[in-house]
Amino acid sequence: MMEIGIVGLANVGKSTLFNALARARADASNYPYCTIEPNIAMIEVPDERLNGLAAVVEPEKVTHPVLRFVDIAGLARGASKGEGLGNLFLSHIRGVDAIAHVLRCFEDSSVVHIEGDVDPKRDLEIVETELFLSDIQALDRRIDKLQKIARTGDEHARKQEKFLSEVRATLDEGRRFVEPEELDPELASVLNEIQLLSLKPVLFVANVGDEPRSDQALERIGIAEKAAEKRKAACIPVSAKLETEIGELSAEEGAAMLKEMGFDEEALKRFVRACYDLLQVITFFTIKGEETRGWTVRRGTNVRDAAGKIHSDMRDKFICAEVVSYDDFTSCGGLAGVKHKGLVRTEGKDYVVSDGDVVLVRFGK
Repeated sequence: MMEIGIVGLANVGKSTLFNALARARADASNYPYCTIEPNIAMIEVPDERLNGLAAVVEPEKVTHPVLRFVDIAGLARGASKGEGLGNLFLSHIRGVDAIAHVLRCFEDSSVVHIEGDVDPKRDLEIVETELFLSDIQALDRRIDKLQKIARTGDEHARKQEKFLSEVRATLDEGRRFVEPEELDPELASVLNEIQLLSLKPVLFVANVGDEPRSDQALERIGIAEKAAEKRKAACIPVSAKLETEIGELSAEEGAAMLKEMGFDEEALKRFVRACYDLLQVITFFTIKGEETRGWTVRRGTNVRDAAGKIHSDMRDKFICAEVVSYDDFTSCGGLAGVKHKGLVRTEGKDYVVSDGDVVLVRFGK
């Protein structure tokens, strides 16, 4: 299951955003470090294609893919040195697949800002610096161990030490290390073990206030978007406070309020789509038995490994898969229709699953 960590400075609206997304009630009080232990929510990924399949198949149960969101406590200057329980909070970030970095773009005298004023660019740089410094510490510990082993003549240790020293030098210059497309498996393995925070995919969220289309809000969104663009990342404007209020309204009332705010749809859908793009994941579907279900896999996953998401036996005893596109399946009225028109393909283990594939796995007993 893919996991997104919601991070940022204290009092930027992370827990409020979490509440809006999860329809949960995480503590969102007005004081720093309100969240100590991470709040966690399993959130269904909205996908209208599942409704389309259900209309054809009429299953007893429809199951959407799920993303796991983790609301991680606010960071502060000096987090990498333990300020504000920083080491604890940074450790929570290491386990996630990607980061949603919330930037405060709203003015509210009743909600204190630990830096004294609102400046999304400065806030981004503070958090980014703390992530870099934490990574440098992690690299230093590993490099120190490798140097000791290398003195015994171990060539693997010497090779790894040289590579990690290059990574460290990049971070020390304030630059994000970009992993080469083709990296020696041994070096890729040692890099993965360290779980560098600065290597995780990042999505920025510009959290605006009660007037998301005001000149001040638009100016700050522009600053956040420009900073994100410099890092080749996406930036989504969201009014976490208003989205939370929308979650308490009826569907009709919520739609009207969104339109008034200038948004076409609620934050959850925009946020989840951006997370999908960030994680480079796709959805395939199964229609076996009483359940129609969506499954999430990394882009480029072969059908045998995708089958393993359903059940380990399907991967281990994989024979082949019958595959048809969502569009063909629904336009032909179901499995009988696509088989009649010869649109079902039989694929081997190396077939790369496409977004929207409807898959029936054949496997041994």
